[in-house]
Amino acid sequence: MKTKPHVAVIGAGAFGGWTALHLLESGARVTLLDAWGPGNSRASSGGETRIMRGAYGPDQPYTETAARALKLWAKYERRWKKSFLHRTGVLWLVSSRDDAYERGSMAVLREVGIKFQQLSTREMRKRWPQINFADVRWGIFEPECGYLEARASCQAVLDAFVAQGGNYRQVAVLPAGLENAPLRHLALSDGSRLKADRYVFACGPWLGRLFPETLGDVIRPTKQDIFFFGPPAGDSRFTDAHLPVWGDHGKRFFYGIPGSDGRGFKVADDTRGLAFDPTSGERVVSPTTLKRVRAYIAFRFPAMKNAPLIETRVCQYEQTADSNFVLDRHPRMDNVWLLGGGSGHGFKHGPAIGEAMAKLILKDGEADAVWRLARFSGCQKSLTTEGTEYRRGNTL
Repeated sequence: MKTKPHVAVIGAGAFGGWTALHLLESGARVTLLDAWGPGNSRASSGGETRIMRGAYGPDQPYTETAARALKLWAKYERRWKKSFLHRTGVLWLVSSRDDAYERGSMAVLREVGIKFQQLSTREMRKRWPQINFADVRWGIFEPECGYLEARASCQAVLDAFVAQGGNYRQVAVLPAGLENAPLRHLALSDGSRLKADRYVFACGPWLGRLFPETLGDVIRPTKQDIFFFGPPAGDSRFTDAHLPVWGDHGKRFFYGIPGSDGRGFKVADDTRGLAFDPTSGERVVSPTTLKRVRAYIAFRFPAMKNAPLIETRVCQYEQTADSNFVLDRHPRMDNVWLLGGGSGHGFKHGPAIGEAMAKLILKDGEADAVWRLARFSGCQKSLTTEGTEYRRGNTL
């Protein structure tokens, strides 16, 4: 590679934006492209909030990556004099008989230095009386975690990238010829071409379309419905001042973020939805899912039983068969890197994944086996049937 290589990064979301910024800070010349802009409403990094947590069960790489991301979020918040991580804490409700995931999480959290508290039902009931803890056996509380501002932080990363000399263009990459090795240039929607030394495709739910031969059966977008409910007038119990982010591991996995910026009480069912087209799909929530979520909050948060629905969103998970990320070279092109498969839990890791990606590209390294494409050989499966069980741990 040249002393100052030119790297083109396609996609300005959590993975692509942070990768572009770290590459730039490491001395590369970087061009960042995005079809609709960072954190746009079609993107997996769009919307207002995402969860920041460390619990991931045993035998996985993500708690360590989350610990590194926590440090990097704090570093860049200090540098930019802005706050994106709201440390409300994250509360895990163990309402399933199978608690191996939560018990396995504690040793890893301790090992990487993410603080946590193991709480009894009695302790939780005393701290958060607005929650009905019936059927909850025990819990984990991560006091230094909480929720991130998604759209705002994506924009901040782009602003920092441009301020430091990065080149940003809002333009789409055309898919024709991307899998024809070697890749010598990109054809763009404005009729121009872009030539670089290395190409990083961090296009979220569009990766399978751009690389149908390589990723068409590996990364598949699923429709995910998000609901915001309005608490009673004058009732602050369901705001981030009085309630943490929470996840409930029962028969289904429900999760939520307390009200912030007047947007209401955010609740979602993490069950994987139907196949979804991120470009042209209409973002209308399912009445069936709404009914299921209403029944859940009536049980778990009784004061919200008849709360009005004040806002909805449809996003998507770019889901992989094992819910692990994809971070690897294209199997036929050494100058092309593929980065994606966030599977509903990628956003929080953005700073750490971008840092790791920049090192791999500039040092010509090899990714960890858990993120390599080779793991999918002969074991691809459908991910698009509504009602698919969540993969315990690799969510949020």
